[in-house]
Amino acid sequence: MGVVAAGHPHTARAAEEVLRAGGNAYDAAIAALTTACVAEPVLASLGGGGFLLAAPTAGAPRVYDFFVNTPRRRREPDDIDFYPLAANFGSVTQEFHIGRGTFAVPGLVRGLFDLHRDLGSVPMPELVAQAALLAREGVEITPFQAYLFEVVKPMFTATAGVRTIYGGARAEGALVGTGETLRNPDLADALEVLALEGDDLFYRGEIARAILAEVAEGGQVDERDLAEYRVVRRVPLSLDYHGVRVLTNPPPSSGGLLVAFGLRLLDELLPAAGDFGSFGHLAVLAAAMDLTGKARVDALAAGDAAHVDSVAMLDPEFLARYRGEVRNRAEALRGTTQISIIDGAGNLAALTVSNGEGCGHVAPGTGIVLNNMLGEEDLNPGGFQRWPAGQRMTSMMAPTGLAWRDGRIAATGSGGSNRIRTAVLQVVLNLVDYGMGVTEAVEAPRIHFERGLLSVEEGFPRVSLDALQTHFPQHQAWAERNMFFGGAHTVMRVGGAFEGAGDPRRGGVCRRTDR
Repeated sequence: MGVVAAGHPHTARAAEEVLRAGGNAYDAAIAALTTACVAEPVLASLGGGGFLLAAPTAGAPRVYDFFVNTPRRRREPDDIDFYPLAANFGSVTQEFHIGRGTFAVPGLVRGLFDLHRDLGSVPMPELVAQAALLAREGVEITPFQAYLFEVVKPMFTATAGVRTIYGGARAEGALVGTGETLRNPDLADALEVLALEGDDLFYRGEIARAILAEVAEGGQVDERDLAEYRVVRRVPLSLDYHGVRVLTNPPPSSGGLLVAFGLRLLDELLPAAGDFGSFGHLAVLAAAMDLTGKARVDALAAGDAAHVDSVAMLDPEFLARYRGEVRNRAEALRGTTQISIIDGAGNLAALTVSNGEGCGHVAPGTGIVLNNMLGEEDLNPGGFQRWPAGQRMTSMMAPTGLAWRDGRIAATGSGGSNRIRTAVLQVVLNLVDYGMGVTEAVEAPRIHFERGLLSVEEGFPRVSLDALQTHFPQHQAWAERNMFFGGAHTVMRVGGAFEGAGDPRRGGVCRRTDR
């Protein structure tokens, strides 16, 4: 029994089949994630990293941090392969950097195996079987996946390695499109051998050698970087918000902390701001989003570490200062995917992973696209090539769990680069403060405020939008739901029943099994 919400029908189906066969939420998460690496290749890859919030019924909750590490040494800028390309979302263009020099030490494979060693109950070969079969026989490209390929086309046509796998048959230089079949037999072989031989194959063995050969010229990751990579098991960041226990991703990542900061800012303000979609609701929310970003910068500037300290940022005096600014303002006014699972026993898994946009290179003979995390501006707020050596990189990923006093539990999270924190925040507010069901909470229109620009999805009352846009002259109205605003695939258990919703902004799918 259980429920899963994910970004692709095959991803969700792989988890559903494991749950039906008696596997637990963590077995299902492994099956779903390896399948996502096949069916959602722009958003998930064995060459990337991520986080899994585990709240098992037996044992304390924990976050598996298997995000990427920075290399131990930083090469001179003139010695690395590092260059900009633009991703076109249609209404907005965002610059990313790719090349061998943007590749950071990947953690996803070790994360899968550590999770399996700790909480898995089904043999690994059985869990990856569906993904390997799909990679070998092929997956039909959905309209959303075709759209994604168009967004990141410059990254997936940058080298012969990616073009060979993802090139389409309809036109010269095109990527696979809607209705075409994507096959990656090398990835199928890699998955099957990894399942049999274990993660050392990736970090010390044949796959490690293939990775290092590909990034040898112009890259920064070396043999020791791979061999020494370790998963970190962390205590989740925990807070109470309006009677609901919220568990999310702790530092050194930023996303969960910024969600927590936003909730703390809004704790006293939102209930009095007005109904969902009212001008009061949207003005307070936009101001909180703006000040959350400012608070992150201020907290970094006040400390001497590379990551924000949760104790400092959630300090009551620090919060009070920004809460006051929200009041004043209201009166004056990249490639990431999410998998959320709850099984019949109540085990909860919220999993967020990313490969960035890919660095444009594939480890030869493996079908594995390598990440470009060292080239993501959102992950390098201090500037490129200024990262601390040999450390876990920060991230906006915020897999999140909720527990109500009446026994309801929910799992959520989102893709969406710097929009992750605002997408998760709004879904939590919709569930907790506005009493929405899961589908309504996920599909409700969203806003995002960053760097002085307010982005607004269609669907809010016109009177509220008119007032909001008067108070925020720099604004952008989106005529439809768009992946720019994240993909918050969300599940909930209410008593013995399950609810869930895949976010339509990112091709979301929900699958339930009652027996």
